[in-house]
Amino acid sequence: MTSLTLPDATTEIGAAVEVALAACDEADAISLASFRRAIAVEAKPDASFVTEADTAVERAIRERITSRFPDHGLVGEEYGEAPSDSGRRWIIDPIDGTHNYMRGVPVYATLLALEIEGQLAVGAVSAPALHRRWFSWQGGGSWAVETVPGGWDRGSAMRLSVSDVERLEEASVVYSSYPSIVESGWAPGFGRLLGDVWRDRGLGDFYGYMLVAEGAAEIMVESELKLWDLAGPRAVMLHAGARVTDMAGGTDMPDHGVLATNGHLHQAVLDELAHG
Repeated sequence: MTSLTLPDATTEIGAAVEVALAACDEADAISLASFRRAIAVEAKPDASFVTEADTAVERAIRERITSRFPDHGLVGEEYGEAPSDSGRRWIIDPIDGTHNYMRGVPVYATLLALEIEGQLAVGAVSAPALHRRWFSWQGGGSWAVETVPGGWDRGSAMRLSVSDVERLEEASVVYSSYPSIVESGWAPGFGRLLGDVWRDRGLGDFYGYMLVAEGAAEIMVESELKLWDLAGPRAVMLHAGARVTDMAGGTDMPDHGVLATNGHLHQAVLDELAHG
């Protein structure tokens, strides 16, 4: 087993990883304190929901980042964008899977990423109710660890790599929302894909992407998401060897959906989607 060595905290990447992991520790504590308890919920103009935990987590993350990197830009789901000329931008989803969180379903996570000059350099996905965290950095690969109260267990660290499956009939597909795939016009090709793979599961949100990064699934399809829904998971996937494009094979993400695969199957999936 490869042991985890974090990057030097005196370097830019090392300092960013340190801040990202500390931010996740704080976010985990905040969200778990209200999980499966009465909590205030508001409807947003786009018909999605926001809880007190969403806003509290994002405020805490923003404060931690700006105290360490005052010149960095920020964009988050709940408090919008604070632009910067530094070429550094943090992308924050305080609670991905708010509907799950509201209903006591443990599949929710805090998503965090740092872009440097437009490239994803650091990513983190922390799912405290699952006792699981995934993180990555440029040049250091992707890792999964078990979370514990107040932090995470370094001894549990596992280096991530996508699977080596090369045949659709041996592949596992996960996806977010079938109705949104229908609404986006991809249903015929997606239906054909489901008929050609080994198995499929509707898991949604961050978790399907992390299964691809871990090599536990080969394909993740999502047709409707925002910048902050994708940045953290995408960083972890890319650093684990995944290929991530829009659903037509281009770079217009997330506006034209997202297809994430182990790389070996990417073109085959694009062909299925296009010729359904």
